[in-house]
Amino acid sequence: MKGGFETMLYLNQQTIESSITMEEMIDAMEEAYRVYADKKYQMPTRMQVQQNSNTMILMPCITDQAIATKLLTSFPENKDKPVIQGLVILNDSQNGEVLAIMDGNFITGFRTGALGGAAVRRLAKPDAERLAVIGAGVQGFYQTLAACAAHSFNEIYITNRTYEKLEPLIDRLHERLPDDIAIYPCHSAEEAIQHADVVITATSSPDPVLPDHQELLKGKLIIGIGSFQPTMREFPRQLYALCDHFFIDSEDAMKESGDVIQAIEANWYVKEDIQQFSDVVQINSFDAEEYWRNHPEGSVIFKSTGMGLFDVIAANVIHEKVMLSEVGTKLE
Repeated sequence: MKGGFETMLYLNQQTIESSITMEEMIDAMEEAYRVYADKKYQMPTRMQVQQNSNTMILMPCITDQAIATKLLTSFPENKDKPVIQGLVILNDSQNGEVLAIMDGNFITGFRTGALGGAAVRRLAKPDAERLAVIGAGVQGFYQTLAACAAHSFNEIYITNRTYEKLEPLIDRLHERLPDDIAIYPCHSAEEAIQHADVVITATSSPDPVLPDHQELLKGKLIIGIGSFQPTMREFPRQLYALCDHFFIDSEDAMKESGDVIQAIEANWYVKEDIQQFSDVVQINSFDAEEYWRNHPEGSVIFKSTGMGLFDVIAANVIHEKVMLSEVGTKLE
């Protein structure tokens, strides 16, 4: 990041969304994985302060290019407000100048969607046609957009604990996705994943949201997005018994996600067999075409909990795009 900008910008969702595509954000997240693999960053484990089910999360990170801090709140019981709310503050890495204050809700949703998109890009069957999404919240939306930006799906099956939330989500998706993609609401996870090649779970559930049934789980890439605390778990026990490859987006997943912690504690999966997704991006450690050709009924897991590094890379590329187009609100 070059110094010299004396004006701080406020970037809202509309400004950010008009400046960068999902494909570009997926590319940025792959760059973040390369920075992670090369250890060219400084990032403490995120700070979480809890009061009952509510959480405040602080995520700072420094790279050679930029500094960013994300401040989030997670209020799972919110009905009329978003569950996740927050800000991202971007600083110049050369002089510490505050360059921009950004809509943290949108950046979190957008870049987290792009993490799922990168997993689809790198891990899914080359001929995958059907996508299943569990959860109709913010991530249900962005994960679906990102998956479709990374791969051409013909059919999407979506389910949610509250069935009535599906119609508004599907309407929003129809506005953003090609007309030839069919989207179906489903009454259960069993129905949604039955014929899917890729399954994305995007809930904050404390209990598994996928059926504990091996036949329904075979031959699928399973992407877990929702569980970011030890008490949250979206995956059923039988999935670990099937899994040939278990990828995580960072070491923090070992400390934070019940999908990882509980599986290791219960001896459902061996800790040493869990792999870094950054190796897939950096050194091509996984060949999706070869794997799925030889293991058509195999099972691959990708688990994301996110980290501050993703936010600093996302904020930096957004700021660069915004500066080129000269949009954004100037804060003198």
